[in-house]
Amino acid sequence: MKSEVLATHTAALFAVAVKRAADLLRAGEVVALPTETVYGLAANALNGEAVAKIYEVKGRPAHNPIIVHVSDLAMAQRCVAQWPEVATDLAKSFWPGPLTLVLPRAKEIPDIVTAGGETVGVRWPSHPFIQAVIRECGFPLAAPSANLSNQISPTNAEHVRKTLAGKIPLIVDGGQSQVGIESTVIDLTSEPPTVLRPGMIHHESLIAVTGDLLSHERKKLGGETLRSPGLLKKHYAPKAKLVLAAWRDSADFNSQLSTLNSQLSHTHIIAHSHIPPADRVAGVSVIPHDAEAFARAIYAELHRCDEAGAELIVVEALPESPEWRAIADRLTRAAAA
Repeated sequence: MKSEVLATHTAALFAVAVKRAADLLRAGEVVALPTETVYGLAANALNGEAVAKIYEVKGRPAHNPIIVHVSDLAMAQRCVAQWPEVATDLAKSFWPGPLTLVLPRAKEIPDIVTAGGETVGVRWPSHPFIQAVIRECGFPLAAPSANLSNQISPTNAEHVRKTLAGKIPLIVDGGQSQVGIESTVIDLTSEPPTVLRPGMIHHESLIAVTGDLLSHERKKLGGETLRSPGLLKKHYAPKAKLVLAAWRDSADFNSQLSTLNSQLSHTHIIAHSHIPPADRVAGVSVIPHDAEAFARAIYAELHRCDEAGAELIVVEALPESPEWRAIADRLTRAAAA
């Protein structure tokens, strides 16, 4: 299969890409589309056979559910069996945007989307392209990240092309993702609501709307049905081994490097505050000490390290303040054995 790549940077190209994507989606195909969080691999969420292609292309475990993307509030409400007042309040505050609401599923949502569970995650993304495609289709889109399962999420079309070219008919280039990590997921079927996956909409902002909020505690996954993607122990991982480390100065950095048992010529460093010397390692990259800027850049840096042949990626440990919580979650899972 040849994967067509369509640009969207003019009004005419945008319109052509919307029509092409919608035609393929109506025909039961899967396509890679930009969102403001990461690029998604989309299929008609009401067509179980189409959604099955997502699992096949990604090599995604069958027990990992997929978020459903909508283009307005009415479509979101059609995807669920109940719509509580708190859902309206959260939608008014954060939609369109990087927030997923988990609610009891409607009968029209196939089992494969929810991994057999009784709830579904629904999101109204803010990226204009995927909004336009959903409106053109008239149906919601199931869309996990457009990558191979458990690997680094893509934040531009080139990331998608390098992993999925030849596996899907269309990749739409909508530019760089502006959030850079996956959406916040909040379960509204619990009392109080529970954050299943942290994101760049922070706990404090959510609790201002919900009044009370629990954080999902990591635990070993047994026979339970997952209510959200992003709950597996190992996820978002580069090909290279990833470790998080804190160092005070160059001497401390060099001392810690000596304990990592890796060839320095294949070791890459990603720092934000304490910039180490670059003379002993393959490369040092610096992301600003700002949580939003770090989130936008981190997956692209991990992709770059893998492409450079890294065997070990050392990421400077993150601050423990709330705005860094979601990034820490992603990197901790990426570093899991």
